[in-house]
Amino acid sequence: MFNFIQQLFRPEETAPAAWHAVALTAAQVRRHARWVEQHVFLNWLEPYYKAYHLRKGGAGGSRGLQVQQLHEQGRQGAIFFFDPTIGPGNFRHFYEHLGERLLGLGYHRACADQCTQRKQHLRETVLKQLFKPNPTDCPDTGHCNQRFGLVTIDLVVVNGQPMFIRLTNNAVLQPGFTPAGSFDELLRHLLDAPPPTPATQALIAEYHNQF
Repeated sequence: MFNFIQQLFRPEETAPAAWHAVALTAAQVRRHARWVEQHVFLNWLEPYYKAYHLRKGGAGGSRGLQVQQLHEQGRQGAIFFFDPTIGPGNFRHFYEHLGERLLGLGYHRACADQCTQRKQHLRETVLKQLFKPNPTDCPDTGHCNQRFGLVTIDLVVVNGQPMFIRLTNNAVLQPGFTPAGSFDELLRHLLDAPPPTPATQALIAEYHNQF
């Protein structure tokens, strides 16, 4: 799967894709608000968090939710692979909710865009949210508190099928900023949550296919 992802993002001699802002319909906004109010996200916060640490510790298996660590120059992150048990509707809700949880950590959404391009026989759509820390100072130093640096959340869909959510952070290295928190710390704030109840598990089917 990871080899497929590397090929998917390999540069090609094609015209650059056009990005445009994502606009949810009123019905989607209402449906997502109900999904959040009913705490359906609890079905995947803890399982993805456990899967990440299993992968990090070298114990990741072929069963359950799959997570891949990302290590790039100046950027850390993880890929949360789509699982059919989640359903495309819930996966899109989950993508939106991760961004909402970032807002609660002192961030603002700088953009929410998407683009679609064709690569050979594939039609790839990428939804991207970029988050920047709110400009607040630390009283001890007067430096801007960058929290976990810049955070990006991507949802990649190929031929209409969700593939994965990619979450990354990278530190601002310019003078005047506090040191950035680690990706593991960011993930703890986003995903460390109680397990789902039977009631929240029963709601998976309601949102399985529709966002």
